[in-house]
Parts: sequence; C-alpha cells; structure tokens
Amino acid sequence: MDKKIEHLGKLSGKVLLFGGVYSNLQALEAIKQISEQEGILPENCICTGDIVGYCAQPEETVQLFKLWKAKSIAGNVEIQLSEGAENCGCEFKEGSRCDGFSQLWYPYAQSQLSKNSLDFIKSIPEHITFNYAGKNVMVVHGSYRNTSEFIFKSSPWEVKAPNFSPSNKNDYDVVIGGHCGLPFNDSQNNKLWLNPGVIGMPANDGSPAVWYAILNDTTGHLEYKHHTLNYNYKLTNKLMQNGLLPQEYARTIVTGIWDNTEILPALESGLQGFGVQL
Repeated sequence: MDKKIEHLGKLSGKVLLFGGVYSNLQALEAIKQISEQEGILPENCICTGDIVGYCAQPEETVQLFKLWKAKSIAGNVEIQLSEGAENCGCEFKEGSRCDGFSQLWYPYAQSQLSKNSLDFIKSIPEHITFNYAGKNVMVVHGSYRNTSEFIFKSSPWEVKAPNFSPSNKNDYDVVIGGHCGLPFNDSQNNKLWLNPGVIGMPANDGSPAVWYAILNDTTGHLEYKHHTLNYNYKLTNKLMQNGLLPQEYARTIVTGIWDNTEILPALESGLQGFGVQL
C-alpha cells in the first residue's frame, strides 16, 4: 500500500519543529505561544507525531492542535488509534515497565477521544516532505520503513542512511525524526538527521523543561537551533494524579528523569540526569 505523504512544496522563513505532545495540553499551549512570539505561521509549524500519549488531556490536546492548524505526521499512537488497536504500537518489550505503563495510558486516551478527534487523527499523513533553503526535507516518526523504530544520536549511520533515499524516486538531504524522546542532530556526507525532541515529556536530563527546534533560512542556507521550552508542568503533573495514569510518568514531568532507561542505548542511558548533549 502506498504511504500517505503530504508534500508542502517550498517553505521559507522560520520553521518550528517539535514532537511528542503526548496529551500534554499545557506544553502544546506553550509551544503555540512560541510560534506566535516568533511570527511563525501554523503551516510552518510541524510535529513529528504522537500528539496523543501519556498525559491527562488527549481530547483537549487534539482539539487545540486542530484549531491551531499546525502540521503533523502520524506517530505510532495515531496509527494505532486510527485502526482501533488495543495497544500503542510502541514495540516495547513485552512485560517491560514501559509496556505495563502503556496498558494504563493508552486505554485512557482511547476512552477520552471524541469521534471528531479520531476523524482528525485519521486524516494525518504518515510523512511530510518540503523544500527548504534548497534542501529536500522529509519528516518521519521513527524511520521511513518503521514508524516505531527507535533511532538515537548513537544509532549507527548505517541505520539512518537508507531514510535519505527511501525509494528510487526521491533523495533527501534532511530527515526530521521523532519517537525516541531525545533531541539530537547528526550529520554525515552532507546529510542531516535532526530530531527536535518532544514537548510532552522531559528529555531524561534532570529538568522539567522540554525541547523543540527552529529552522532558519535568513542566510540562504538551512540553519537550525535546539531550544528548551518552559511551561506549566506543575499543572500537567496535578492533572495526571487521576488514578488512571502511571504515576511514574507524572513524576517524570516534575523531575525530568525517566522511570527507566530500557529503550535507551548504553550511551544515552549513561547520560541520564546529566543534561542533553548537543
């Protein structure tokens, strides 16, 4: 089956990149405010997927995203919700802590979403492509072939490389990825893999602040910068104290430390609490 790909054509001016809203309405409100302060139009605001996730307000979050008219691709959560699946499709190891947590937050999210929100989720493309400062750019969630693939800074370039030429028709200079929850950039052979990070959960760095990135073309070249985002995380934490969501995730919202590092490679696991290395 052909992938559903939205082609945006040529973009110019600042482009706001973020991922993993994870039903965190307060973080979404904050990133929308950043876009307004920076004068970035909604069509230049792009999410790498997983609008829905671990936090307490999936319905409100989807409705605000829809109202904002920002762009997004489908994360594994959107795909699973669209198909009425019984799990989040994160490919967590069966019996792991993350797997156990997903058996709480995913049914909760599923139960909260209206038909209107589900219809919107079903309309989201699998990938977005655009041209920016003379570069061909593609947005993926995990990877082009596997929405749920975890790709990190330490992942071998051999794992990343096929995503820049996913078919005989296209060749991309930049891949914007999501899913892994950590911001990073990695360049080789004039190719750039850029993960802006996620706004719905901290980056396991010991801070409640979350991460996004902005592209800029004022010099005529593609430039990017990672940024931290402060938001009302105390309210997010309070709303998650509803007896239906994993309290470990509610704690992470405040501490900035993940409950476990079971999805992380050794390098990223060893950096827990030491700040993001960019």
